[in-house]
Amino acid sequence: MDSIIVTGGGPLSGTIPIAGAKNACLTLMPATLLSDEPLTLTNAPRLSDIRTMSQLLGSLGAEVSSLSDGLVLAMSSHDLNGERADYDIVRKMRASILVLGPLLARQGRAVVSLPGGCAIGARPVDLHLKALEAMGAELELRDGYVHAKAPSGGLHGGIVDFPFVSVGATENALMAATLARGTTVLKNAAQEPEIVDLVHCLQAMGAQISGEGTDTIEIQGVDRLHGATHRVVTDRIELGTYMLAPLVAGGEVTLGGGRRNLLDAFCTKIEEAGAEVTESDAGLTVKRANGPMQAVDVETQPFPGFPTDLQAQMMALLCTAQGTSVLEEKIFENRFMHAPELIRMGAEIDVHGGHATVTGVDKLKGAPVMATDLRASVSLILAGLAAQGETRVGRVYHLDRGYEHVVAKLRGVGANIERIKEDG
Repeated sequence: MDSIIVTGGGPLSGTIPIAGAKNACLTLMPATLLSDEPLTLTNAPRLSDIRTMSQLLGSLGAEVSSLSDGLVLAMSSHDLNGERADYDIVRKMRASILVLGPLLARQGRAVVSLPGGCAIGARPVDLHLKALEAMGAELELRDGYVHAKAPSGGLHGGIVDFPFVSVGATENALMAATLARGTTVLKNAAQEPEIVDLVHCLQAMGAQISGEGTDTIEIQGVDRLHGATHRVVTDRIELGTYMLAPLVAGGEVTLGGGRRNLLDAFCTKIEEAGAEVTESDAGLTVKRANGPMQAVDVETQPFPGFPTDLQAQMMALLCTAQGTSVLEEKIFENRFMHAPELIRMGAEIDVHGGHATVTGVDKLKGAPVMATDLRASVSLILAGLAAQGETRVGRVYHLDRGYEHVVAKLRGVGANIERIKEDG
């Protein structure tokens, strides 16, 4: 099992290229199931989750080829021969549930295992199912699988009013509705850039969709979708993660391809804490504005608010900020599992339910720590950049699900970091 060793030291300097968005690509890939013509994605991230989704699509009869060193995914679902997404694949990644809507819309039937992924709370799929029921789907939960069947004439349009914002349920409903008869309206829909990116891809395939980027999306179903080529949007979570690196370690780093509109609430919050963020054609350049970082309070919210997927990394920064910060997690329960590991490094953190109080310390100390989920793993690496001595992060297989070449990217701006294989 691999570990990553980080030795805290001097400031960072240089440029980090930001990859295509994992969360966008994992949503775009199932869209191939909606058409019998090829769908090609460019700017794809090279991650284990992408390989898992490729395996899942392949099990359904889709063809997925990785080209240009993994940056291009060429897909075709002209000859689907399956409708069952098995537990052995689905358990690895929650995004697997996103094959449900497309399969149901095109095939009329689907059997999909309840999903897995990071252990950061229950994250039920009931909103996905209610949205599909509003389009006429007959659903049954049996033996850990969703058994779904469309009515004899196929899915039909409907009104879906989400009781709270759900990115995944919005995505599943969007894809299913593209081939449903009539008009579907999604109310209280998610507004994330990944949703907008999915809509743009579906529109390129011939879907009739309006309202993307707002809380009400309208889809006019069409008889069929055709092939398309689409560029995956920049990964705003990778972007935000690396924006924090020079604030933790010192120095100045440019994030190639970064755009402020992907992370405006996050940018505003780190500026409040003492960051200077400059946008240019090259991307976003980040450094400390003047002296040490200052404590700030953070509340995670659906887009356009502060992303839950950057909460752990922000906590790493606040561990050495001056003053006391309060982080409130309002998206997922049980998402402070990284706090005990940061405490092992000398952080002062007090967790009560969905709140974490962080009192900044002068310096963290290197220690052996264990990653508990994807974002927690990279938060420990960031903390290691600010720590005295060596930090050894174990269970970094989580990291491979969401960050490509993290060691090379941080090394490229001067970090003392390496990945090693260990026995066991």
